[in-house]
Amino acid sequence: MTARMIGRLLLTLAATFLWLVMPASAHTRSASHSTWLVDGSLVHLTFSVSDLETRRLTPDSRPPNSPQLIAYLTPRVGATAENKPCALAGKPRPVAAATGFRRVEFLYNCPSSEGIALHDGAFFELVSTHVNLAQIQTAKGDFAEEVLTADSQSIDMSKAQGGEIEGAGLLTFMKMGIMHIFTGVDHMSFLLGLVLISRRFKDLIFVITGFTLGHSLTLALAVTGIIRPHAEFIDALVALTIALIGVENLAVQTNRPALFALWTAGALFAMAGLRLLGIGLLPFTLLLGAGLFASNYLLVAGHVRNAGRLRLVITLVFGLIHGFGFAADLLNEAIPPAKLAELLVGFNLGVEVGQLTVVTVLVGVVIALRRFKLTLPRPIVVDLCASGLVLIGVYWFVSRSFI
Repeated sequence: MTARMIGRLLLTLAATFLWLVMPASAHTRSASHSTWLVDGSLVHLTFSVSDLETRRLTPDSRPPNSPQLIAYLTPRVGATAENKPCALAGKPRPVAAATGFRRVEFLYNCPSSEGIALHDGAFFELVSTHVNLAQIQTAKGDFAEEVLTADSQSIDMSKAQGGEIEGAGLLTFMKMGIMHIFTGVDHMSFLLGLVLISRRFKDLIFVITGFTLGHSLTLALAVTGIIRPHAEFIDALVALTIALIGVENLAVQTNRPALFALWTAGALFAMAGLRLLGIGLLPFTLLLGAGLFASNYLLVAGHVRNAGRLRLVITLVFGLIHGFGFAADLLNEAIPPAKLAELLVGFNLGVEVGQLTVVTVLVGVVIALRRFKLTLPRPIVVDLCASGLVLIGVYWFVSRSFI
């Protein structure tokens, strides 16, 4: 075993340790949705959450049944009027939701129509970075968007002048897009991989452009209802893109793309075989196609001298997948048609601001470290970071494919 191989093994072990000691709650972006209709003293709440998110509520990581989910939500959501709790008007009930989501309806009868405040404290004790994307409507047709966090779990309706809520605008939707990036460890991990693989600034421009085009397209297709992806499949594929960008970094660094392509395809084909036996969640055809795509992608990327333009196409494909991930925050909400165009533009701009901020910070840190001569040789940095991306990407992919 050569010194270089020993060094790479040590770096891989170090990366394994670093990723395994990350908080368990950081394995995926944590989000839920709520729609509130305030009609006088009546408050109607529709709470929506993904199946993946509800698995946090059970010890065996299986989605809870409807009574279990309702029992968890009931004491954590609700409304008050002039600081007095609004009573439930009937039992909460589960209702139909988009594939991969759960939805529960609550109806509250408040003692007064004045001083109403809406409250949501669900999932914050499980994941401190959890966010709830809340839509508030009144019987008059006023509409607003709010983002609830662990530090801000209530919406005070009395702050609206004249009983009307200021309508959500472009800046509100931009904030949602920015928060999606900043609270999404998976998306930030993928951006780190793009920075690592780009040796020149021109290459970075190519990959960011491809990624932007891809996620902009599918975000629009998903939110407008033209395509409705399975949320559980998208979460797994997002994880796979993180693993693949890490594998590509290692394949290019070691100049052994064929070996990495063989192992990657073999693993995905093995998962496809298990699916034929009824083991796993992802469809057989999806795993088979992913294996063929991954192996060909790694082989081509490893033998192209100037791969900048190729990566524009590849990251466009990756962007298509991440675009559905971005849309997951919006798919289960009743978006007013008049707000749809503004939401798409604002959310997309927010995503771009978020990802450009992350990339700028990463590049700035590298430049600063180089200036003060605190950087390690590029091969070591790439090996360490890419190994971490592979490990965390594989962990997320497997956990989202079988649990």
